[in-house]
Amino acid sequence: MDTTPADRWPLTHRRDCPSRTVIEVLANKWTLYVLAALRLSDGPMRFNEMRRALDGITQKMLTQTLRALERDGLVSRAVYPTVPPRVEYALTPLGTEAGRLTGAIADWAVAHVPDIFAARESFDSRPDPAPLDLDAPLDLDARVKAYGR
Repeated sequence: MDTTPADRWPLTHRRDCPSRTVIEVLANKWTLYVLAALRLSDGPMRFNEMRRALDGITQKMLTQTLRALERDGLVSRAVYPTVPPRVEYALTPLGTEAGRLTGAIADWAVAHVPDIFAARESFDSRPDPAPLDLDAPLDLDARVKAYGR
């Protein structure tokens, strides 16, 4: 029986759905940046070259991110027998495809920064709603008004 992506989507919400582990890797902020750096480079990148390109990433986080991406088949790691050893990272075909998706997310983020900042400012300027009294009777109209919506 064929299923559409819409039919399969509810499965990703289940704790035991295998796609959740893939989504967890792709949803990591450093994964997005590493894939972008590799996608935008002129070829394979060395570790320190990538670290310099990704302002704020620690050596440990870059190592963990690259290992996760290599494990999932999105990044290849080539070690050359030189002294000191030369290690280069590149996108695999699967990583190139994922890079297009994460690139679209980055493009969307850049295009909507003003909108997001305006929404944050609006949210942050709202008065804090009164704490909920869990023993009080449920009055949805009052709760909606308390949150200013």
